[in-house]
Amino acid sequence: METVYLGLGANLNAPREQLNNAILALQTLPHCEFISVSRHYASKPMGPQDQPDYVNAVAAIKTNLPPEQLLDLTQKIELDHGRVRKEERWGPRTLDIDILLFGNQVINTERLTVPHYGLTEREFVVYPLLKIAPDITLPTGEKLTDITATLALNELQQLPL
Repeated sequence: METVYLGLGANLNAPREQLNNAILALQTLPHCEFISVSRHYASKPMGPQDQPDYVNAVAAIKTNLPPEQLLDLTQKIELDHGRVRKEERWGPRTLDIDILLFGNQVINTERLTVPHYGLTEREFVVYPLLKIAPDITLPTGEKLTDITATLALNELQQLPL
């Protein structure tokens, strides 16, 4: 089984509740074993600033599913939670689930890029991932701890339980 790290984010329709419901859904995925989830973090939007702040977390699962089959399942969870895919990038959303890492694989298909293309530049991914996988080394050979040395927090805040 491969260890997979998933980035979770929401900024509409009770974002913390959206993340909690997504975590419950991840715990029931077929051919997957839920391992852990980080605390929730509040972050500023990446794109247009005229939208609510985000709530983010990172979850770890183990699976024997192929990457694109897992992508299908995570996209179904998004849709089940009211996600509407729009042309606008980085706009507000009820739920976003990104496959950040899939074992040590490098994947570049039309539908999926792993490691996630923005992983090392997004504080709302790096810092929660560091909490649940402090010794992780990316497929590129970069240590996550080294990335944090130059990655600004940008007002990222760990939320109370």
